[in-house]
Amino acid sequence: MMSLDGFAAGPDHSMDWMSGVEVGPGVHQEAIAGLGAVLGGRRGYDAVADRHPGQAGRQPYGGAWRGPVFVLTHHPEDAIPDPGVTFLHCDVAEAVEIGLAAAEGKDLEIHGQDVARQCVERGLIDEFRVHLAPVMLGSGVRLFDCPGIEPVRWARIHDGHPAQAVDLRYRLA
Repeated sequence: MMSLDGFAAGPDHSMDWMSGVEVGPGVHQEAIAGLGAVLGGRRGYDAVADRHPGQAGRQPYGGAWRGPVFVLTHHPEDAIPDPGVTFLHCDVAEAVEIGLAAAEGKDLEIHGQDVARQCVERGLIDEFRVHLAPVMLGSGVRLFDCPGIEPVRWARIHDGHPAQAVDLRYRLA
């Protein structure tokens, strides 16, 4: 999920801005059906753990999906433990390999902007899905924050020509 102004999380990785935002019919069901494992980052994990004690490793999609969850961190020894999470201390490429193996042929979702950025920079992502929310946050954690790199171009999978821009039009609610 991304705000209109490019943020995937609010300040301090807050996600409360997503409350009341809905995706189209069947979108979550399609993602859940293809999902095999999740790889996230430590900052997002810690933010959830701080706000929701005992739910740090909660499963995505409101618990509608259950499966392997991995958190990439430089300091696994001081992470708040969660029986549903495996903490990885390795290179991002190795973490992706571990996640893909656990996914058993299904999708590995990357949750966490820094992990996703590293994966994009290293050519480890082959598909990118964004749910654009009709809200502007003004600050927070950018979906992709990597000044100085060459543009990363993607071909749209659905709805028309793959290089055509998506036309969005919103009115103040």
